Amino acid sequence: MISMHRTAVAVAGRRWDRWGGACTLAVVLSAVWRLAAADATAYERMAPLAQYLMPRNSEIALARSAAPASISDAATVLTLDSHGYQTAVHGTNGFSCFVERSWGAPFQSPDFWNPKVRVPICYNLAASESILVYALRRTKFALAGDSKDKILDEVRAAVARNEFPLPKPGAMAYMMSKEGRLADTDGPWHSHVMFHVPKVAGASWGANLPGSPVVADDRDEPEPQTIFMVPVSRWSDGTAAAH
Repeated sequence: MISMHRTAVAVAGRRWDRWGGACTLAVVLSAVWRLAAADATAYERMAPLAQYLMPRNSEIALARSAAPASISDAATVLTLDSHGYQTAVHGTNGFSCFVERSWGAPFQSPDFWNPKVRVPICYNLAASESILVYALRRTKFALAGDSKDKILDEVRAAVARNEFPLPKPGAMAYMMSKEGRLADTDGPWHSHVMFHVPKVAGASWGANLPGSPVVADDRDEPEPQTIFMVPVSRWSDGTAAAH
């Protein structure tokens, strides 16, 4: 879940209201991409690859910032090079941390090719064995020089061939870094954790309802998952996260 437009982020931050505004926030989230299209800088094609790359040690540190050190210090860390994501650090706890780039955004996002986007995320073992495939496959298509429309067609075709696994039971992720960048002028969204399940109605989790802390990301993306987000009160470094 990346590349949230600055206007929507500001509105969401004002309306969260001590966990009581999940329904309002969900409406804001579902409208993010329409708002973004109105006034965000358009990135119509992929920039030179070098603009998406980072120094290796900096990328490792940013990836680890997605989760508390008690988790990320023992995680496998992936970094991006011209051939895709590579294992930079072999972990021991089953978690995988990496920095997602802009092509992980919804296909209608105006920031789909924004080379400034950096989104740290740590997947647990179940997500590493299922959801991580989605990011790796999109990255493969992007680095091959495919257009956004072609990537969308390729992802849909891969899903139809059952090449994208369903989320494994218990698949979840940490997105608690305050160092992320979602768009040109935006930092991270709320510190939060995410739960990945096969496509399902948000109501089955009580998501997007008044007073519920659970937000369903109900974007119409081709990957076979629904994402439920739960904001948390602190960033990964232990400092308080405003809501």
